[in-house]
Amino acid sequence: MKIESIRIQNYKVFRKVEIKDIPNMAVFLGKNGVGKTTFFDVFGFLHDCLNSNVKAALAKRGGFKEVISRDQTGDIAFIIKFRPSHDEPLMTYEVSIGLDDAAKAVVKKEVLRFRRGQKGAPWKVLEFSYGEGIAAEGALNSYEDVSLATRRRQKLDSPDILAIKGLGQFKEFEAVSTFRRLIEDWYVADFRIDAARARQEAGYSEQLSRTGDNLSSVTKYIYDNYPDTFETILKKMKQRVPGVDMVEAQETQDGYIVLRFQDGKFKNPFSSKFVSDGTIKMFTYLLLLHDPVQHALLCVEEPENQLYPELLEELAEEFREYANTGGQVFVSTHSPDFLNAINLEEIYYFEKKEGYTTICKASDNELVRSLYEAGDLPGALWKQGLLTGV
Repeated sequence: MKIESIRIQNYKVFRKVEIKDIPNMAVFLGKNGVGKTTFFDVFGFLHDCLNSNVKAALAKRGGFKEVISRDQTGDIAFIIKFRPSHDEPLMTYEVSIGLDDAAKAVVKKEVLRFRRGQKGAPWKVLEFSYGEGIAAEGALNSYEDVSLATRRRQKLDSPDILAIKGLGQFKEFEAVSTFRRLIEDWYVADFRIDAARARQEAGYSEQLSRTGDNLSSVTKYIYDNYPDTFETILKKMKQRVPGVDMVEAQETQDGYIVLRFQDGKFKNPFSSKFVSDGTIKMFTYLLLLHDPVQHALLCVEEPENQLYPELLEELAEEFREYANTGGQVFVSTHSPDFLNAINLEEIYYFEKKEGYTTICKASDNELVRSLYEAGDLPGALWKQGLLTGV
């Protein structure tokens, strides 16, 4: 899935923001407090709404009054335009969340559309309000499918449940189910070194959790089931962290899995608790980026933390390779070294005015573009303060 544009309204510092023509890899810049974490939390919020409900997702963030933009009285709203794959039609998902007469959070509007060409209104696949509405049945692989599809009126158990969650669980609503699975697959990284370093109970894990607290289990899974992939990860690890010759996930007699690293200078491997934060983080990123099953969207905040600056350009190329092979990547950073491996068309910067934040595309700024075309690197432009609003 590729997100082509997103519009955010009344979500914390984003009173009204829209970014268009989003590339496969996008990098977001901004000073502390301008909303980089909040931008990534938009995807986490929608993911939480889908996994539970709107009420729970808001409560996790302090409630509706804490989430809606300051001094605003309207609804929280998102419009996302995306393509399930490059050769499929553009789809638009729109959702508005507000308070009902009893001051309870509800989904006031939820619409999923197929665009049927360059002109004319798109076909509606789903249209709901306050827990009731209609949805088209079937796979809907073409515009003809959408136009001829049977549409049935449905009612959800509660008005704070997303229709794509409720109907997406039923086989007859295949198109809705597909979009539901795409949102479920959004990965917003929240790596915690201590959690990744700790020994973990033996169990089955195919993909990294958001915090990385199942790193040892996933390492063992990749080693056991994808030996060639693991060998690639280990090869890159050796190149980027001198001294690391081997990584293994070893199951102990008391039912735990411990991650161990082998330094060529020593006879025996040692536990991850004696390894540097940077080593753990680099291995975690490599494991994530070489997962045999890619995430539709991968969001990573400030990957430069704990990593040696010379590694960042290589890490940027790893993210780009991931994006070019199918999974879209959003990264926030403060690092000039990371930025020097990024194309200007991939860079967005945050600008805060009068308490609200806007998001600007760097290539749209004539001064920045002229300096870039004259040979200035993005990292240098960032250090000069030209990518924080000119």
